Amino acid sequence: MNITINLGTIPLNGAIMSITIGVGLLLIVRFMKHLKRSKIGQLEGWSIGFAIPGFILTITGAQMSLKWPLYKIDFLYNIIIFGELSLAFGVLLLAVSILLWRKANVFAKNNVDYIDSMTISRILMKEAPILLKPLSYFTFAMGLALFSITIASIRLQLFSTFNDDLITSSFTKYPLVEGLFISVLYGITGIGAILLPFTLKQYAKPSIFNIMITCWKIAGIAFILFGMLNYFTHIGLIVHSMGK
Repeated sequence: MNITINLGTIPLNGAIMSITIGVGLLLIVRFMKHLKRSKIGQLEGWSIGFAIPGFILTITGAQMSLKWPLYKIDFLYNIIIFGELSLAFGVLLLAVSILLWRKANVFAKNNVDYIDSMTISRILMKEAPILLKPLSYFTFAMGLALFSITIASIRLQLFSTFNDDLITSSFTKYPLVEGLFISVLYGITGIGAILLPFTLKQYAKPSIFNIMITCWKIAGIAFILFGMLNYFTHIGLIVHSMGK
């Protein structure tokens, strides 16, 4: 099923949202790996690093989630699939940013050297399961939501291609191609989200952590590449629409 769209009735901020989601996932992967290797220092830098994608996703996700009752928008399922999930992930990233900023202040008050990665990592490794446990419940629930979206998008072929899309229009005869790509992307992200609470247990198996990290690493890279292509295709959509 191919579709010709009206640019006035769809949101086109999915490119920045996709790239930011990818960056957020890779930041989490990087932070966790550094923590395992006792290489975490300069918590203010990590805090700002999480805050930037968190702020962008919270703003764009909220805008998309709240816009549909006020304006006529085509493809309303995009609000659930992109808008609401981006809002949730953005708020989670902001929460992590605040936690790290507060820990940095605590370390400063206790005269902990901000470049002493061994000491900082040791303290964080001890406290992280307690600090992140409440957040992990919400992450688990959103992982279930991602699985639900994965099944729905495949069953209903939600991610159909546009006639004016410079790249995916080549696959209009194969509507499942783009749908499967995005669905698998959501699915592996959901696996990582569901596994997070289990990695915080006292005697968690290293294999669970490795699976979670691998899922988020693959998803993070894929989201960034998908967002990069979206910039190209969105410009093409606008140019083609202007030509009409």
